[in-house]
Amino acid sequence: MSMTHYMELLSTNQPWNLLLFMAVPVILAETVAITELYILFTRQTDGGVRAFNRAASVAGGIYFTGVFGYLLFTAAIPITASGAWRGAADVIAVGAYLAGIVPLLGLALVDLGAIGRQWDTESKLRLHASLVALFLVVAHVAMIFGMLDPTLLQADAAMSGHPAMSH
Repeated sequence: MSMTHYMELLSTNQPWNLLLFMAVPVILAETVAITELYILFTRQTDGGVRAFNRAASVAGGIYFTGVFGYLLFTAAIPITASGAWRGAADVIAVGAYLAGIVPLLGLALVDLGAIGRQWDTESKLRLHASLVALFLVVAHVAMIFGMLDPTLLQADAAMSGHPAMSH
């Protein structure tokens, strides 16, 4: 059984890759998610919790932009160019992980005022909460597919392992 490039990245150079590529971005995103819930429930759009939410959002977006650029040019593009993908689960895991740039950078841009500067508070809250939700979805897709044996979703491997499919 082999592992996806996603899981290989996290398990190599322990504990540093796990900290840099998983712990830091997820802790920042989870901080945004938890404080976002507080803000949505209390409607306290000013104050310490909102300032902490904004700081985690901007830090997460900026940090993940660096991670995204690094992995795009040192992993995703070279793997694609050499045809070294290990199956559909591998592509889905890495693709979903890299797709995290959309919500994380989006959150930072909202909190920096580059997106929605003239919007009312309710519209900004709606977009912010939607981006948090989108990040949670893509991060979990990356984790789930990243933990699979990358050959599991290959048609020939699936058929050869099934007694009714082998001749």
